[in-house]
Amino acid sequence: MRRPGTAHILVLAVMVASALLVTVAGCDIQTNEQRKPHTTLFVGVDASGSFKHSGFYDDALTFLAHYIYGHLNELGGLDKPQALFVGSVGGKSRGEPKTFHPIHDFTGKNIEQIEADLRTWFTPNDAFTDFNPFFQEVARITKERNLVLAPITVMIVTDGLPDVPGLKAGSQAVFQQIDLNSLEYLSRNITVRLVYVNPKIAQQWRTQISRQRVRLWTVDAEVMKGWKNQMQPSVDTAHQDRFWKWVQDNVDFRVRSVKL
Repeated sequence: MRRPGTAHILVLAVMVASALLVTVAGCDIQTNEQRKPHTTLFVGVDASGSFKHSGFYDDALTFLAHYIYGHLNELGGLDKPQALFVGSVGGKSRGEPKTFHPIHDFTGKNIEQIEADLRTWFTPNDAFTDFNPFFQEVARITKERNLVLAPITVMIVTDGLPDVPGLKAGSQAVFQQIDLNSLEYLSRNITVRLVYVNPKIAQQWRTQISRQRVRLWTVDAEVMKGWKNQMQPSVDTAHQDRFWKWVQDNVDFRVRSVKL
């Protein structure tokens, strides 16, 4: 029997090495995908009369239905959250307990069904806009469900104006009562996003509210109401690429961490 020559041995060695590299690379890709942390998404709805009277409430709920649907179905490259909770930032009284609807209440529904549920659950007749109990409930759910390792996004559709008895509405003192301490150490990456605020209120959030690790992003109401202009006629939702890019660039913008 002829023994294989040196050239044949080298070729065989190269083929075996290449196969091993492909296998290892495939394992690495799979491992990286498995290790990629998916965001925990909390959504707050300002169901107060003041937000309704601002003229943006109806538009906000329609946008929110698209936003939730897009994330759940990973449209346009949006991240699918590992967990989703939607609750009110308003109430009949201060400190009122909040009901948070879990991801199961939205899975498998289309945009119209999601919007119908949002309008049923969050009728705009709350007397108070109270952010602190909402943030405290976000912290409680995160800890109890052991979601502290994942990036956390808290997205709120609101005019951004809290109600504090005894203080003048819109004053600096009102915004200084907003407490983000319950969110500070929930995750290494936590972002609070406010959409539909006006520029003056957005500035108050940025300058008057104490925070260290919490990242803050605001989108003015005038910008938000332009989302419908990004929708292309006769194109199905999954292929509304211009709109989903607009969402990524304006609402889900990646915010830099606060410099300590």
